[in-house]
Parts: sequence; C-alpha cells; structure tokens
Amino acid sequence: MSIDHRPDVPDDDLFAALPTMDEATRARLHDRLAAEAERTGVLDVAYRTIDSPVGRLLLAATDHGLVRVAYASEDHDRVLDDLAERISPRVLHAPARLDPVASELEEYFTGHRRAFDVPLDLQLSQGFRRTVLTHLPDIQYGTTASYAVVAEYAGNPKAVRAVGTACATNPLPVVVPCHRVVRSDGTVGQYIGGVEAKLALLALETAA
Repeated sequence: MSIDHRPDVPDDDLFAALPTMDEATRARLHDRLAAEAERTGVLDVAYRTIDSPVGRLLLAATDHGLVRVAYASEDHDRVLDDLAERISPRVLHAPARLDPVASELEEYFTGHRRAFDVPLDLQLSQGFRRTVLTHLPDIQYGTTASYAVVAEYAGNPKAVRAVGTACATNPLPVVVPCHRVVRSDGTVGQYIGGVEAKLALLALETAA
C-alpha cells in the first residue's frame, strides 16, 4: 500500500495530518469493500457510469436485474438518492456487477446489437406504466410506433396520454426503447434524455 504523509500541515491539525492514499490503493480498497458487501449480502443496488454517444449514462442493478439507466441531465446524484430511498440505502459503486450491461450497450452503440438480453428489474414502474414498458420492446429496432399504437399494444387504446407519461418516466431508457415512440404526425415528441438524444438513437438504428 502506498501512503503519502503530509509534512505540509500544522502539527495541531490532526485530521489534516492523517495519511492520504493514492488512487490505486483507494481503488483496491473500494473493490474489496464492494466484493465483501456482495459476499455478505449487504449490497442491494450496484451502480457504475459509462460514456456513450448520447452522454454519460448511470447504470444501476439489483439482484433481479438492471433497474435504472439515467442520463446526465437527470442528475446522477439525485438518481442515486432516489434509488436509496425507493429501493434500499445499501447502494454502492460496483462496476463489475454492471459489466454485462455495459458490454451490451457498447455493442448497441456500435451497431452490433439490436435487442438487449440482460435481465430487467421493473420495480420502479407500476400499474399501466409498467405494462407499457413491457410492450416497448415489441417496436422493432429501426422502426417507430405512435403513442396511440402503443396504447393498443398495452390493451387500452384510449390511454394515449398515459402512454406518454409511461415513456416520460421510463427508468430504463435506451434498453427499454421509449425513444421509438413518436407522435401520430411523425414528429419525435419529447424524451427523457432530450430531443437530441432521441434523434441520435433513431439515426443510429436507421443507419444500421
């Protein structure tokens, strides 16, 4: 372990005089903490971030599967606080747990994957919103469907506005493809990651 002592601080500043760890040591200790937390069952939500063509994405998973994908515009710290409140306070940065998801997303963004295989945890959506999310993967890669069509998929043709709400609150954007849902007139409509991100995802899929 490499520990740096700090002779530059006053003798009476006891806390500042504590040794500091280099980044490699800090990373090793964190990895050990994450592994021990998982081994002892005290890690309920693992998370990591990845860079993507639509910005930095936060990925979070429970034992049941991927539970959250968040754009930077959603404020990752706020998202983590929300996960701690709604699922469990035992949230830990554990990148290895999200390696399969990160790999599939990389394949998607490079045009080598059209559907995701990782297990999903939809506990953050309930009722009709959850029903809508389960039908979004029915919209084929490279195609779009209107909110009205998705309402029919979900078994309630009159619930067009509710479909819009389900898409706007989708906790798993990109993986659960709400970006493929557009307005009846063909315009893209709103998107949780911003209109530019939605257009980028649609362009990626139509170019493949």
